[in-house]
Amino acid sequence: MIMYKQIERNKRQTVFIVAGFILFVLAVGAAITYMMNGEIFTGMILAVVLGGAYTAMMLMSSTNVVMRMNHAHEVKDGSKHRRLWDAVGNMAMVARIPRPRLFIIKDSSPNAFATGTSPEKGAVAVTTGLLDKLNHEEIEGVIAHEVAHIRNYDIRLSTIAVALVSVVAIISDLGIRMMFFSRGGNNNNKHPILLIFALVLVIIAPLVAMMIRMAISRNREYLADASAVELTRNPGALAKALEKISGASQPVREASGASASIYFADPLKRKTAQLFSSHPPPEERIKRLYNM
Repeated sequence: MIMYKQIERNKRQTVFIVAGFILFVLAVGAAITYMMNGEIFTGMILAVVLGGAYTAMMLMSSTNVVMRMNHAHEVKDGSKHRRLWDAVGNMAMVARIPRPRLFIIKDSSPNAFATGTSPEKGAVAVTTGLLDKLNHEEIEGVIAHEVAHIRNYDIRLSTIAVALVSVVAIISDLGIRMMFFSRGGNNNNKHPILLIFALVLVIIAPLVAMMIRMAISRNREYLADASAVELTRNPGALAKALEKISGASQPVREASGASASIYFADPLKRKTAQLFSSHPPPEERIKRLYNM
């Protein structure tokens, strides 16, 4: 019951966070045109158009591009990695999604990630370090976590979040630039307090957008952990896998910084403030898993 409660709670939290993110993007667009001419609807329309176009463009990016960025090589059959091959097939079958493509990254640091904006386009990549340092049950737990990301459409969600962050940065920069050209305009229909609020919002918007994006990423990691337990019925194996992966001091040298947020655990081993971290603290993830 704890597992299912966690799944439902994380789904609700994601809905609230994403809805808040969309409203925030609209508010930034409204703030820009309010500073310029005292009305908000043009800015909101601009935010919708830019957001939709940029999101569509990013969603069309190929899985192959992500795999090339991380120097991953596709495994076409199970002749060399039979247990891994079978684990991917078994977890996909239990999750009731098409079998994801499988890739191997030659790197001694244990880690993994999933990509693909839909289950039909899903792919899973694991490092050779993961195969060397984890036992079969732990590997299966990690694969279940990545398959859960694919089933839950997390890659699509994170892609949309990245697009919205980019749109906020573009709109914010545009607003600051335009502000200097509209200083002499008509201010009769602009309330001074609202004008100050709009200016502050535009200035801090990129930072706030990044924080929201990271909050979405952290929440989906918790959801993927709980979903993986639903698939394997073995929370201890996933917890032990997380202990080994997070305990490894060596970063994944082949990892691309642009795709670090989609890994099972931070591949770059960065020390960042929690608000700006794409992954929850491993200690909290392990605690939740053992509580299941």
